[in-house]
Amino acid sequence: MSDFKPTYLPSRRPAEVVDCRELTDGVVRLTLRDEFIAANARPAQFVNLYTTNEQRLSPRPFGVCQAEGDTFTLMFAVVGKGTEEFRHLRPGQTVDVLGPLGHGFDLTRSANYVLVGGGLGVPPLIRTAQELKGREDAGCTVLFGYRNVHFADDDASRWCDDVRSIDESEGNVVALLDRWAAENGITADRDGVLRPVAEGERPFVILTCGPLGMMKAVSAWARERGLETQASLESRMGCGFGTCVVCTVHTTRGILKTCYDGPVFNTAELEGWEAAR
Repeated sequence: MSDFKPTYLPSRRPAEVVDCRELTDGVVRLTLRDEFIAANARPAQFVNLYTTNEQRLSPRPFGVCQAEGDTFTLMFAVVGKGTEEFRHLRPGQTVDVLGPLGHGFDLTRSANYVLVGGGLGVPPLIRTAQELKGREDAGCTVLFGYRNVHFADDDASRWCDDVRSIDESEGNVVALLDRWAAENGITADRDGVLRPVAEGERPFVILTCGPLGMMKAVSAWARERGLETQASLESRMGCGFGTCVVCTVHTTRGILKTCYDGPVFNTAELEGWEAAR
């Protein structure tokens, strides 16, 4: 994964609230002003937000959704007392932040990147599409799955011309992948014989973030077709920077920390991801 690390990481500090609005029931987009995070946050890196309640010791980690000028945007679901507090932030107020943290997606290759997200796994992929925009050596396709409201399509469309989405009334992201694969002549080969990449043709690389079951299904789908997959894992984190050792994950390199060694991993190195969907 990307080895990018800022040479200097500021400590926890207040960030000004620029905007806070509800996109749909229980899904909030929060824009904060912090020049360092806006300039340095790479796709799938995250930031910690801290509540004002001193009894809530652990911060809440959120993947960066977009970064422009001296501001950056987060998108999150209201699921508890901490996120409920953030939901009521208003412009001009401040909230304590730390970041950017973790290792993001590896976008160094010349490739056609296919960004597959589900639910609140979509924000880091929007930041990825933003990073890929304008690159002549890379392509970008966005495939999002929702429960019902397609709340992130407009944000993704700012950065990628090929944005497709599906909700539970139609199917899931694997069905969307099947449609995309049919258009691009990509077929499953369960005998392990990979379709060779023609000279001058960019390989396809899958980048995924979302519910664990969805990411495992996407990884298995990609493996059947000989495609590399990078997954941005979600995990309960106590600190967010590798100290508390709460968010461990078993890999072929041993037991690693999701927050510090990830959150992005190549799925080929994740133990327990081998089973077919």
